[in-house]
Amino acid sequence: MRNLDDEASSRSLAGSLLVAHPNMLDPNFRRTVLFVSEHDPNEGALGVIINRPLDRQVADLVTDTPPAGLAEVPVFLGGPVGKNQLMFAAFEWKKGDEVKLSHNVVLEQPSAAAGGKNLVTICAFVGYAGWGAGQLESEVKQKAWLLQKANRSLLKLDRLPNLWFEIMRSLGPWYKMLAAAPDDPSLN
Repeated sequence: MRNLDDEASSRSLAGSLLVAHPNMLDPNFRRTVLFVSEHDPNEGALGVIINRPLDRQVADLVTDTPPAGLAEVPVFLGGPVGKNQLMFAAFEWKKGDEVKLSHNVVLEQPSAAAGGKNLVTICAFVGYAGWGAGQLESEVKQKAWLLQKANRSLLKLDRLPNLWFEIMRSLGPWYKMLAAAPDDPSLN
């Protein structure tokens, strides 16, 4: 995986993964992986946590009948902002390994979209994460986040719950050791 930290202040981070540093203690983001869906250094950023499944499907959380094909879509805790709303999003793979998270999900036959040129994975999120202008860049410089390039193999639904640990192990022995450390070192 390519580390993108040095490029953080000079380009859009949309389509990148933010991986919480093992030392991050904020309970909203401890051991999380976020997908940055929108980013402009002058306006801020939006993203969703992708490794906190709620072990629920859309049908479990809505009172009305969900649109056709979306009842069994998995739901994730997307972040600390807007937790009172359910948002659909589609990961769409373009040519190469470029991925886009679109919040304009076409509700008609979502499974048919996967048969086309672009692979589409639809998820639902409760909440999202947001940063003001310059805030995300500052947090990356302070090493609160590690930036990684998203790829198809990482963003498979069955891998998402353990994605943070998998990424930490792939970064080498130091991060593997930090990831394995207990939250309370006195318990070690």
